[in-house]
Amino acid sequence: MENLGKLLIFAGMGLIVLGILFTFGSRIPWLGRLPGDIYIKKENFTFYFPLATSILLSIALSIIMLFIYRKK
Repeated sequence: MENLGKLLIFAGMGLIVLGILFTFGSRIPWLGRLPGDIYIKKENFTFYFPLATSILLSIALSIIMLFIYRKK
């Protein structure tokens, strides 16, 4: 039960962070517009894949998780 409690706490914290990103993400000018993000626009078709943004967020979250688990 202790592991389930920790899992729920981290899931809740993750949802809070996602909520903050969705709420204030448009105010961060470079988020989603980095060099390396794939954006293709044609007549009636638009494709957007934020590759560089995803990699940057993954690195940042990995560093945060490293610090969280290293304190134990």
